[in-house]
Amino acid sequence: MTKYVAKRIVLALVTIFIVCGITFFAMNAIPGGPFDGEKAVSPEVKAAMEKRFNLDKPLPEQFIIYMKNLLQGDFGVSAKTGRDIGNTIYTSFKTSAKLGGMAVVVAVIIGIILGSVAALTRNRLPDRLIIFFSSLFTSLPSFVLATLLLLVFSVRLKWIPVWSAESHSYILPVISLAAYPMAYVTRLTKTSMLDAMGQDYVRTARAKGVAQFLVLFKHTLRNALIPVVTYVGPMTASILTGSLVVEKIFTIGGLGAKFVDSITNRDYPLIMGVTIFLAVMMVTINLITDIVYKMIDPRIKLD
Repeated sequence: MTKYVAKRIVLALVTIFIVCGITFFAMNAIPGGPFDGEKAVSPEVKAAMEKRFNLDKPLPEQFIIYMKNLLQGDFGVSAKTGRDIGNTIYTSFKTSAKLGGMAVVVAVIIGIILGSVAALTRNRLPDRLIIFFSSLFTSLPSFVLATLLLLVFSVRLKWIPVWSAESHSYILPVISLAAYPMAYVTRLTKTSMLDAMGQDYVRTARAKGVAQFLVLFKHTLRNALIPVVTYVGPMTASILTGSLVVEKIFTIGGLGAKFVDSITNRDYPLIMGVTIFLAVMMVTINLITDIVYKMIDPRIKLD
């Protein structure tokens, strides 16, 4: 286990370095710069600002300087606001983490319950209704669902207030983010449950007279959760890093909104800081997921 974790950490560091390189050189390859859109800025002031952020140096040298500062824990300051990027990421991510965390919990719990019900009522009305709605949510992008929910429940019916600093209503954003992964977890749980229910150990437990409740939740569901756990790790990372458009639609001041604004403003330091943060979070969650496999099923060997 220790050897595997150490190897994964090394691979994670290499992955993050590659992500840094691709992001840095790709965003600098686009014509223009963070100060091109500034009004009433003299060439002298623009040159001073570019020197302040090392934009007057060759790209390879800029990259080396940035990586040296990053290794010291310095993300730099925003080219637009002058605020410390580390603090900006910390304060913004608290909102995104709360929103994403609630979406993950809703998606996993409701998905497992609906998937189990669908497996136990196979080819009957509950199963058909669950599969119909899960197929619908799977094919509906989160930003489309977010727009529809906002239009219907906030604008037309006025049942749920729009998210604001005074009214922190996370209901619609959570539904928008949780709909697709919940539908996927539902279908995955149903398939895994049906497969587990046909195994010899389940038939043996039933033949011994074990209660149906224990057969389903101790033997069947536990083994059926392994594929679900496989998906939950990337799903969590996807929700936390993919809430950009949803946060923008509901005007939630999370990390996603900051990231979109940084791209629009060509704020190079903030783009790099958020990208690195999200990359670290992605590889960390995937590593944790692999370790959880071992906890659920001791037969799994991590090499």
